Amino acid sequence: MTDAAFATDDFVRAQLAGWQTELGAVRRLAPKTLEAYGRDLTQFMSFLADHMGGPVTLKSLRELRGADIRAFMAQRRSESLGSRSLARVLSALKSFFAYLERQGVVSVEALNVIRTPKIGRSLPKALTVLEARATIDTAGEMEERPWVGARDMAVIALCYGCGLRISEALALTGADLEADVLRVTGKGGKMRMVPLIAPVRRAIDLYRELSPFKLWPEEPLFRGVRGGVLSPRLIQLRMEQLRSVLGLPPSATPHALRHSFATHLLGKGGDLRSIQELLGHASLSTTQIYTAVDTDRLLESYAKAHPRG
Repeated sequence: MTDAAFATDDFVRAQLAGWQTELGAVRRLAPKTLEAYGRDLTQFMSFLADHMGGPVTLKSLRELRGADIRAFMAQRRSESLGSRSLARVLSALKSFFAYLERQGVVSVEALNVIRTPKIGRSLPKALTVLEARATIDTAGEMEERPWVGARDMAVIALCYGCGLRISEALALTGADLEADVLRVTGKGGKMRMVPLIAPVRRAIDLYRELSPFKLWPEEPLFRGVRGGVLSPRLIQLRMEQLRSVLGLPPSATPHALRHSFATHLLGKGGDLRSIQELLGHASLSTTQIYTAVDTDRLLESYAKAHPRG
């Protein structure tokens, strides 16, 4: 494949640079997304240079056909790129060519005939109620320093008992805790109120009692051993240890506890709309995935209870 540095002429390189600047400064894409988009376009230009027998120019872009893009996507799929990554590649291409059109440089119709790869909706793998409880209880017993054990138990309890994302749990301050309600800041800064059940409240109170640090109301509640904000990686590592000790599957992650919260609520007759609000999902369609999970669990239980001869 042609070296990326020689895949385009100076004009196209300048357009790529302008596009990336817009993505970062105007659209404020996340750094990792920006990096992935840049990599996708670099690979596309390198492919085109080989495909067309020379550096990509404005003329090359104007002559672009749907078949050229399909060939590139086929090559990426042959390199074991999954549907989700292929969808991102196509999104990056559309973003770049939309930028060129806004700049009055070129209008490319070829992308309009390319369909976005279908992405399968992966079902969350929930723990059983007993596994979730054992995870919380054991988290408090795995650390020589009692306050660290209490901290980890409280964070894990929040993921399961309140359905929080790990980032949401670690962003909590003392001011977010009320008697029986938790104020949670979710994605996009959206606020929601979540019931703070007694076992979770007790876990948090134990941590606050044992913590060696002064936990001011407006500061992050959960701290690392040096007093800084607790890193999510430490809770992920704790979950890895718990998987080993309890014999849990690799899918037992902090996020799986949030899935378990929703699945168990639904299994007890919880209303989807209410669960949507508790989870902070923007769309009900995201929450509806749990109906499939619960159905699967019911069928599995039925099959065990009524084995065929």
